[in-house]
Amino acid sequence: MFQLSEESKERIARIIDVSRVAIHYGYIPLILYLGYSRSEPKPSLIRLDPLEHLTHHRF
Repeated sequence: MFQLSEESKERIARIIDVSRVAIHYGYIPLILYLGYSRSEPKPSLIRLDPLEHLTHHRF
C-alpha cells in the first residue's frame, strides 16, 4: 500500500465532510425535485395568493 501525506489526508477528510453536509441538506430536495419533474400529470405548486382566497369567498 502507499502512504498519503498529511496534506492529502486533510484534503480527503475535508471532501468527506463537505460531501456529508451536501447529502444531509440536499437529499430531500432532490427527491422532491425528481418527484415533481418526472410524474404525470405534473403537480402544481401550492399558490400562496391571499387575494385569490378573497375573490372566491361569497358573502
